[in-house]
Amino acid sequence: MSNLLNLDGRVALVTGAGQGVGAEIARHLASSGATVVVNDFYADRAEKVASELASTGASAVGVGADVSDYDDVRRMFQTSEELFGRVDILVNNAGNAGPSESIVETVPFWETSPEDWDRWMRVNYYGVLNSTRLALPGMVERRYGRIVTIVSDAGRVGEPNFVVYAGAKAGATGVMRSVAKAVGRYEITANSIALASTETPTTAPALADEAVRKAMLSHYVVRRLGQPTDAAALALFLASDAASWITGQTYPVNGGYSFSL
Repeated sequence: MSNLLNLDGRVALVTGAGQGVGAEIARHLASSGATVVVNDFYADRAEKVASELASTGASAVGVGADVSDYDDVRRMFQTSEELFGRVDILVNNAGNAGPSESIVETVPFWETSPEDWDRWMRVNYYGVLNSTRLALPGMVERRYGRIVTIVSDAGRVGEPNFVVYAGAKAGATGVMRSVAKAVGRYEITANSIALASTETPTTAPALADEAVRKAMLSHYVVRRLGQPTDAAALALFLASDAASWITGQTYPVNGGYSFSL
């Protein structure tokens, strides 16, 4: 039987892939043969990961772009198509609060304003809309595509200090379900991966506090925090032909923080 995880000939675009989960997803896709467009808000981060992939023999390019800016995303897709002809796989990984290094809302929701909400919505919700909208025409034309969106368990179960973030992530999951129904007849799938606390450069400052870390670990059935490879392995599967009959689903990768029927 052929290797259904083989992505030879496929072109993947991974947003927010300059570090952490996104970078690991880019590595997994490249190791399976995909050409990878590595995106990040910071162009130098994207280029560094792309150079790393190229050093292993993979085909990769780094593209700096702000996923919350529709015109910037359009430029990113144009660059991808000029270089590689198409985008077969889109991984919507960019999230949190954009270039900010913090993901925690520091005041209660009832003390926030629409101005506070904007930074969460622009990346976590509109970023997914922008990239998905610009990926779909080519996928529909070629009658093939894989879209994987990284969301959060905060959007599945709710978190008191992540109200707007949770709402944006839940909204992104709804986008994937609706897109799945809209384009399934074109052999395009759209799925979400919901992560719990994962060790990345963004979460490192909070996790450095041993008391915080211990309290967090008490909520997990598997007594460790997530690693970027945990998400990347599932993203590779969902991007592959092995998952061609799976669409509209949300898969928790969370060490048992919450369960899903």
